[in-house]
Amino acid sequence: MSDVSPARALGIDFGTSNSTVGWHRPGAESLIALEQGKITLPSVVFFNIEERRPVYGRLALHEYLEGYEGRLMRSLKSLLGSKLIKHDTSVLGSALPFKDLLGMFIGELKKRAETDAGREFDQVVLGRPVFFVDDDPAADQEAEDTLADVARKIGFKDVSFQYEPIAAAFDYESGIDREELVLIVDIGGGTSDFTLIRLSPDRHLIDDRQSDILATGGVHIGGTDFDKQLSLQGVMPLFGYGSRMKSGALMPTSYHLNLATWHTINAVYAQKSQLALGNMRYDIEDALGIDRLFKLIEQRAGHWLAMEVEASKIELTDQQSRQIDLRRVEPELTAELTRVLFEEAIGSLLERVRGSVSELLNKAGVSESQVDTVFFTGGSSGIPALRNSVAAMLPNARHVEGNIFGSIGSGLAIEARKRYGTV
Repeated sequence: MSDVSPARALGIDFGTSNSTVGWHRPGAESLIALEQGKITLPSVVFFNIEERRPVYGRLALHEYLEGYEGRLMRSLKSLLGSKLIKHDTSVLGSALPFKDLLGMFIGELKKRAETDAGREFDQVVLGRPVFFVDDDPAADQEAEDTLADVARKIGFKDVSFQYEPIAAAFDYESGIDREELVLIVDIGGGTSDFTLIRLSPDRHLIDDRQSDILATGGVHIGGTDFDKQLSLQGVMPLFGYGSRMKSGALMPTSYHLNLATWHTINAVYAQKSQLALGNMRYDIEDALGIDRLFKLIEQRAGHWLAMEVEASKIELTDQQSRQIDLRRVEPELTAELTRVLFEEAIGSLLERVRGSVSELLNKAGVSESQVDTVFFTGGSSGIPALRNSVAAMLPNARHVEGNIFGSIGSGLAIEARKRYGTV
């Protein structure tokens, strides 16, 4: 295999929140600039009604926030493994299958990579979580098959997969100088994935690394779930979440759950949903929250609010509090979000993450004290409570932070070169 020729294939990390494309080239960074010189393309599509066109990534978010009429769709990867993937959605007055929506976005990744490279690509290694779907092997395989079908439909002839944390491991291995037993902790937008792997500078060119992988595991928890819990605990009570009906029962939570979940926000704008909410208003004890909810829906501001919650989550990594200005809904209305509230909101999720790590170590027959290094990657891996929670389990391990958005794409580029060779 030549070291002076570029790889024949791409590695694509199609992420819940952000995506990257890797192409291994001698003497050059493996990650391709996808938008405005940046290696990431936010996994977002905005259908601009005024100009009747789709836009992607940061430009999509910009046009939405600037007030263009249209429909914003985010967390596209969350469709894989969900029942929605077999259905259509209404876009620009027409029915669009969700599978075709995925194809549009991944096709855009392919097109931008080919434009940058000045050549076409027929082969790809796609990253995938250890589990698209927890505890359902058939549904998990169906999600992978769907993604493979989408990739072939947009022009890839050879499609293969690599677990995302293993790809991150190969990226980390390219820079080490001794053998290490490493726990890869990849906390992405939709999943938490783990790999326990033996890495060394002498083994990174070996094609078959199966014997070095001691165990893989994961759980369907990621950044969007942390956003959801922060929204439900810190913001949605201002919009009626937890309100009582005159019967004494709690107000149905489906509206708030949809608004707090990226890929279901558009459901609250449906006429049927709004009619049901209107009928409910007369049966609620205190209508203040539900009236605010109506204003939010009338403004179609669900994605705006979700972005504010996400920004708060990120800021709470370094700050103790952040305030969301809600004056667009009601004068002087604010939501005060604190790190303490956030950590309480995600406590049960962190417990499940710890449980998954423990299960992984047990499966490998490795004690906590034997792990040399914990390698954190993925956009949500910087949450202090999450890091501390995992790190506390492994007393002897040093903690290393990878490129939180780029490690997987770089590792997939390495894998693509191994599998498909060079030009």
